[in-house]
Amino acid sequence: MTDDTLYAAVPLRWLGPIRIGGNVMTGEQEVPLATYETTLWPSVRRGAHVSTLVDDGITATLVDDRMARSVLFEAEDAAAALAAARRIEADIAGLQAVVAETSRFAHLLEVNHQIVGNLLFLRFEFSTGDASGHNMVTLASDKLMAHILGADRSLSYGSISGNYCTDKKASAVNGILGRGKNVVTEILIPEEILRRRLRTSAQKMADLNVRKNLIGGAVAGSLRSANAHYANMLLGFYLATGQDAANIVEGSQGFTHGEARGDDLYFSCTLPNLIVGTVGNGKGLDFVSENLARLGCAEDREPGENARRLAALCAATVLCGELSLMAAQTNPGELMAAHLQFERKSR
Repeated sequence: MTDDTLYAAVPLRWLGPIRIGGNVMTGEQEVPLATYETTLWPSVRRGAHVSTLVDDGITATLVDDRMARSVLFEAEDAAAALAAARRIEADIAGLQAVVAETSRFAHLLEVNHQIVGNLLFLRFEFSTGDASGHNMVTLASDKLMAHILGADRSLSYGSISGNYCTDKKASAVNGILGRGKNVVTEILIPEEILRRRLRTSAQKMADLNVRKNLIGGAVAGSLRSANAHYANMLLGFYLATGQDAANIVEGSQGFTHGEARGDDLYFSCTLPNLIVGTVGNGKGLDFVSENLARLGCAEDREPGENARRLAALCAATVLCGELSLMAAQTNPGELMAAHLQFERKSR
């Protein structure tokens, strides 16, 4: 940091606790949200409180974990590009050895390709330990490009980034092939809690989700996205924990799902593109280090475990805010009344 570095002050509050279980962590944990939209705090707090009233709380399931970088090569024609792609993908062990020389934590998982005319797009997918992995995978991809160009004279350099990643842009490919942590959060809420704490019913919530998020999203032309406001919670959580906030572009592409199971509500949020880390750029700031420690994400664990815990907490926070907002929107006037009440109090 230079002496002329300035800092933007964003209001931050700790909310919760959230009760959470699953294949990453089990327990209750408060979470931080940094936001100018102060009505977000009571909304997320309400969802978090509901999680503590349910025996199992929110179940967070980590489905996948990888970071991708795509590169671009040029070939003479499509046939040459296809032949090169087959040679490259057959040499996965050799490529993994190249990556192992660049980083202790990066490991090449898979290579995918697309061919457009004489252009060969390769998508390298890596595990990256506790880092979100942007710089790590770019360095590894740079070394892989040099290795491939040295071994295959039918290709020439196109670009270190070919947009087939896809980084900080809305796309379908990340949700299909994976980029970041893919986390599904679920909760089963009994009828009494729905009625008393959220002033709604399972059928109202399920109907609204179909009509608003699914049909309304389709009418709007949403791309692999059917949710009310994932971006709100993601941005607040990312700013509080030192993440690259621009990754909410792909991070907010996700699916809310609700089912009436008798009078109870099954409610879930699927976030296939959570790009978070506990080490790397932004994590050395004092407030970020303190927040990560308080979240239990700065412990001495196996590589990747702290980042996966952070992703589970982030996804659970998204569910809390999504649940609360959707419940409010089943009741005429409730959403606006809450904004007027809390925004005027904050002035």
